This record gives sequence, C-alpha cells and structure tokens, in this order.
Amino acid sequence: MRVLVALTYYRPYTSGLTIYAERLAVGLAQRGHHVTILTSQYDPSLPTHEVLRGVHVVRVPVAARISKGVIMPTFGWEATKLSLTHDVMSLHMPQFDAPGLALRGWLQRKPVVLTYHCDLQLPHGWFNRIVDRVVQVSNRAAGMLATRIVAYTDDFATHSPYLSHFRPKVTIIPPPVEIADCSAAEVAAFKQRYNLQGPVIGMAARLAAEKGVEVLLGALPRILAAHPTARVLFAGPFEQVLGEEAYARRLAPLFEQYRNHWTFLGTLGAHDLATFFSACDVITVPSLNSTESFGLVQVEAMLCGTPSVASNLPGVRQPVQQTGMGRVVPIGDAEALAHAIVDIIDHPATYHRDRDRVASLFSTDLTVTRYEDLFRSLSGRN
Repeated sequence: MRVLVALTYYRPYTSGLTIYAERLAVGLAQRGHHVTILTSQYDPSLPTHEVLRGVHVVRVPVAARISKGVIMPTFGWEATKLSLTHDVMSLHMPQFDAPGLALRGWLQRKPVVLTYHCDLQLPHGWFNRIVDRVVQVSNRAAGMLATRIVAYTDDFATHSPYLSHFRPKVTIIPPPVEIADCSAAEVAAFKQRYNLQGPVIGMAARLAAEKGVEVLLGALPRILAAHPTARVLFAGPFEQVLGEEAYARRLAPLFEQYRNHWTFLGTLGAHDLATFFSACDVITVPSLNSTESFGLVQVEAMLCGTPSVASNLPGVRQPVQQTGMGRVVPIGDAEALAHAIVDIIDHPATYHRDRDRVASLFSTDLTVTRYEDLFRSLSGRN
C-alpha cells in the first residue's frame, strides 16, 4: 500500500505531533508499505527530498509565515502529484492545507484519514482571531471531506467541539508510544553527571506557552519547602523555539531565580530520554489548554517506572486514569501541582504499576496495526 502522510512540520522539528507521525510512518514502512511525508521546508537548510528511516520525505519551500502556520505556493502542485500516486492519505491536523488535500482524495475517490491531534489556540489579538476563524472553517471543510477521523481517546473526542461535530466518523486509535531500554548503571551515571542529590521532577516538552511551564515554576516554592534538594530537569527544545521567543523572555527571570533547582537538558536522543525518565521520581504535564490532547511523554515515563502528574484536560488525564500511575490536578493550579508532586515523592509505592500492563495499553505496534487495518478496510484491500 502507498500511504501519503501530510503535516505542517516533520523531523527534525520536535513536538508530540511530529514524533507521532514519525513513529507511524516508520512503522508502516517497516511493514513493507511505501510511505511519503509531505511537509514544509520550515528550515531552508533542510533538503527538499530525502529518505529518513525508510520514509520518503518531500519538503515544500516556505514563502511566508502566519503565526505558526506557513504559506507554501508550490504545495498544491506537490500535493496533486503525490495524491495521484498513493492509495490512501493520512492527514495530521491542525494543518492549514488539510482541506485541499482532502478535496484531492475525495475527487480521486481515495480514502482520506484525518488524525486530529489537538485544538489550535492562538495568542490574543484581532489578527489571530481572524486566523483562528479561518482555521475553524478550514478544519470543518477537511472534516466534511474526510473518510474517517482518528482521535487518541474517547475522552478528548467527546469534549472537543470539532470532533464532537463529526462523531460518527471518529475512530479511536491510541497513540504510538515507545521507549528504549537502559540499565541501572546508566541511570546512576546520569544522576552523577547532573549531581542529582535529591528528588528529581521531570518535564519533557518544548518551551511553549501552552505547556504550563510557569505552573511548575509557581509550584517550586512549596516543593522546595518539603524537599530542599529537589531539582527540575527540563528535556526538550528551550532556545529559539518557533513562535515562543516572547514567552521564553517572560520566564527568564524565574529560571534565573531557580537556577540551582532547574536544569535545561535540551533535546535528548531516544536512549538518553529513557535514562532521563528512569532517573526522575515524577514527571509532570501541566498543560493549560486543549492544544495538548494526550501527552505521549506520560506513557514513556510510565514504561520507565515513573508516575505522572497531569492537568485535568480531556485526553491529557487519560494515561493517569487508565493506569492509576500518578495524579490529575486542576488546570493551572500551582498549589495542587506541588501537593501532588510531593505526595508522589513521599509515597512512590502507591503509584507503582506493572510495566507490562502499561505496555498492553499503549505501543507503536498497536497503533500501526490499527491504522493498517483502517487503511485496508477503507481501500478494500485484504
């Protein structure tokens, strides 16, 4: 089967969406399918065509940007060429170009599967309100033309204004989760490298406004009152993150204030990420809005034996609720976040769960199989 996967940003850009798309694409390619990624050349230094881990990547040059969206004049031409040579389209939203892609699939009578990763919420301002309205109309058009729409959880599908409108088309497929193995010696070396003497609180994300980094910063005084040697390790991009420069400047004084208790690790490779999660006593996903719909890092950490404290957002609360491995706290509540983190540090056995149980609920193999079955059923292939 020839599968065309389209999304605005792809690797090496790091986000939950790009990691999801990469794992799905690579998993399908490893099963013998021809997979092409159609995406933006968001960084001009990236090649327009290359093969990454068996997946063909086509990047379209960017002429201009609108917030985090991109304008690509030649995108339509590339989309038409590729849609004609592929059997099924897998579109990942939010994405400005989804309606045009879905229309091509509809006209060619090919299955179009949308994966709705999260809602798009732009900063305040009259211009962004216009952009938001355009995006809503665009998303609605794509949904009407799509054959099926995939959501991570029934929880998010039920509460999302967009997904609830298309509920009969929605198929629930859990997200792809995988984590490398690491040894106890490697974890000990990691702790020694960063001089970790007390409890370790992990956060794995981009430094972005919707991630709620300021909530964790607000929780630190209460955490340090209970555990003065506690450290926060932040894994992920934190410098010159697209569209987040002002947010980083706003938080800079707090990072300086807590410089002895907060360490930026940068983007970690697969093996280092596993070591990081294993070294943490707890991780947190204090996201503030529905631009976060799950938080893959929670399950990755749980597979390493580390519980999570998550915001009470639809979808985001599901890993904790399904496994019992952590706590769910009110959105934006620094005091509740601090209390939950301290409780997990003080009572780790309460939140321990068997690794095999977590793996039975979430895995890349399970996700790829569900997509493969969906694509085959829609295209009439056995």
